[in-house]
Amino acid sequence: MKAKNILLPLSFLVGLSTLAQEADIKYVTNKKGATLGYSTTSGVKILTVGGKHFKDLNKNGKLDKYEDWRLPIDERAKDLAKQMSIEEIAGLMLYSNHQAVPGPPDGYRKSSYGGKPFAESGAKPSDLTDQQKTFLDRDHVRHVLITTVSSPKDAAIWSNNLQRTTESLPLGIPVNISSDPRHTTLVTAEYNAGAGGSISLWPDGLAMSATFDPAIVQKFGEIAAKEYRAMGITTALSPQIDLGTEPRWNRMVFTFGESPELTTDMARAYVDGFQTSIGKAEIKDGWGYESVNAMSKHFPGGGAGEGGRDAHFAYGKYAVYPGKNFQMHQKPFVEGAFKLHGKTKSASAVMPYYTISYNQDTKNHENVGNGFSKYIVTDLLRNKYGFDGVVCTDWLIIAKEPNTPGGFAGKPWGVEDLDLPQLHYKALEAGVDQFGGNNMVAPVVEAYKIGVKEHGEDYMRKRLEQSAVRLLRNIFRLGLFENPYLNPEESAKIVGNPQFMKAGYDAQLKSIIMLKNKGHVLPIDKKKTVYIPKVYNEPQRNWWGVYTEGNIAYPVNMENVKKYFNVTDDPNKADLAIVFVKSPTQNHPGYNDELFKAGENGYIPISLQYNTYTAEYAREHSIAAGDKVIAPQITDRSYKGKTANASNITDLYNILETKEKMKGKPVVVSITASRPMVFHEFEPMVEGILLNFGTSEQALLEILSGKVEPSALLPTQMPANMKTVEQQFEDVPFDMQCHKDTEGNVYDFGFGLNWKGVIKDARTAKYKRN
Repeated sequence: MKAKNILLPLSFLVGLSTLAQEADIKYVTNKKGATLGYSTTSGVKILTVGGKHFKDLNKNGKLDKYEDWRLPIDERAKDLAKQMSIEEIAGLMLYSNHQAVPGPPDGYRKSSYGGKPFAESGAKPSDLTDQQKTFLDRDHVRHVLITTVSSPKDAAIWSNNLQRTTESLPLGIPVNISSDPRHTTLVTAEYNAGAGGSISLWPDGLAMSATFDPAIVQKFGEIAAKEYRAMGITTALSPQIDLGTEPRWNRMVFTFGESPELTTDMARAYVDGFQTSIGKAEIKDGWGYESVNAMSKHFPGGGAGEGGRDAHFAYGKYAVYPGKNFQMHQKPFVEGAFKLHGKTKSASAVMPYYTISYNQDTKNHENVGNGFSKYIVTDLLRNKYGFDGVVCTDWLIIAKEPNTPGGFAGKPWGVEDLDLPQLHYKALEAGVDQFGGNNMVAPVVEAYKIGVKEHGEDYMRKRLEQSAVRLLRNIFRLGLFENPYLNPEESAKIVGNPQFMKAGYDAQLKSIIMLKNKGHVLPIDKKKTVYIPKVYNEPQRNWWGVYTEGNIAYPVNMENVKKYFNVTDDPNKADLAIVFVKSPTQNHPGYNDELFKAGENGYIPISLQYNTYTAEYAREHSIAAGDKVIAPQITDRSYKGKTANASNITDLYNILETKEKMKGKPVVVSITASRPMVFHEFEPMVEGILLNFGTSEQALLEILSGKVEPSALLPTQMPANMKTVEQQFEDVPFDMQCHKDTEGNVYDFGFGLNWKGVIKDARTAKYKRN
């Protein structure tokens, strides 16, 4: 594997030349061996054996195998697992719910400091919350998910606070901090909640895939891993490598698109970039101080939700395979994330999705969520594909479901009638190692007791130790047992440094697709005068329940625009107009609880067009249906004949009204899309179209002004109409009739324009429709 082209001093990780800012953190070096970092307040002492130094993590005055950095990792992990109590292993199997630095005073992530909200407590942003102190000690949690952070420096200090706390506890097991994707320019929901702090910004999902260049993805992984480690983050809850074969899915934007081949190559590059350390940073087998565990998701692929509905909610619990393509959805895992070019060989962790892969269990014939399916986790993932890394459930599958199909709560699909200990036991029996979104050890211990009654204590002890070894392996590999501490000042210099920022920005530029350029309206000469209409932003409540008032405002920073063009607010004085819009969105994506409460089945279409849509061509009857608890009466989830409205139809009005105001002068539309969309409502009326899946406005202006030539390609088809969307199969790629524009171009996978015309190059030759 080629050496990384961006290398940084390792001092902030291994303590070779700088000391951490906190005075209690000390370093001890071993010649030709590990550098040890420890807190003098934790009670840990340094043992010297045979002229080498070791941390006495369990404070017993002797060198245990798990403390000996010279030994193979599996030998260390097995020794530690045998020393752990059932409660400690159960705690190791927990993955915390979403944490923030500092913690918010209310909502899903509600936190307190000494019993008070952060603003009233006098605490520092990097201080541990009351809740964190409790789950680290009482519940033995050692895997913590972080979302928002106030700054990279605060994140580093917070990480040190976590590590010194757990170092002081029995066995001294370090914390494995994880994050949802943090580097994307588009932060929208729980499943993409990383934010805060100055960090390099990159394309994500469809945006990255639009580059058609796995080398860019690998470079991103290498840089992102350095920034993650500088903030104490050692596991990425990514990449999301579900095949995006269902265009209506609201998570489509975070996939690499619908091509099995392109997604497979992107998946491999992503994991190689994140996990591989080289040179002095390497400890062994590619793992080391610049490695980040990659948790590939969501096995066996979550992109085939019936009708495009999402399995975060009960109304979207089923994935269906009318095209019999279940196995194809596993390709990005089996041939990509599990078959790396780098020395780490395979992604270290996998997350199954919430969905019930309907009627795909050919052995046990269970229709249960993938995290509860022994067929999915053990028979396929473990036995057929030989995966021996960590399997972590998606967040909150081991919690009770909501009162209505549209509520947001637990997601125990297919086993809704089980209590919490039974849910945990069901997942254990399926073969999972870890429970996402649970801070409480008690139900795991109760699940163990259920297993003892069924299988005996010896069996269950071995079963828990098996998971413990897998989980500990991913902590040992990164050198955290030797030194989990950071230099916060160094971290602040590394995260978002100019070199990393430029690399991310360059990738953004390569992710913007030009779809239409009638009469070579683009690029826009700097002498031209442009008109940009304001847009209406509707009132909305985000994933976390935070309400934002509606407003009318410019969609871009006009001061930035003025650096590129002359600007006027009078269409009559403009040479052309640029309209910035978003792809069609809905407040109720596929389901409406109010209709359910009124006695209907509650299901409505998911529309990819702006205008009101009635599902004339939908299935007469749904493929899957049924809910044991909250909606047993709903035996058909069809929405045929139902109507859906885009919540941002004003974007369409804005395009059409601007065209009228311009009186024949050119109109260019710049679209930020979250999934495929229908173009026929406005495309014939405009001269230019740029499409992005999440990028900075600066990058858009660089393309519009001609400072950079567009080079990106469509990573997914753009449908001709909603009829073809309804008639395509959820599990099949490339099965829609695509939009054909006034210039004769078809908006199919792999299409894109540069200044000369349709792009035909090595990328389009390599990645073709099959």
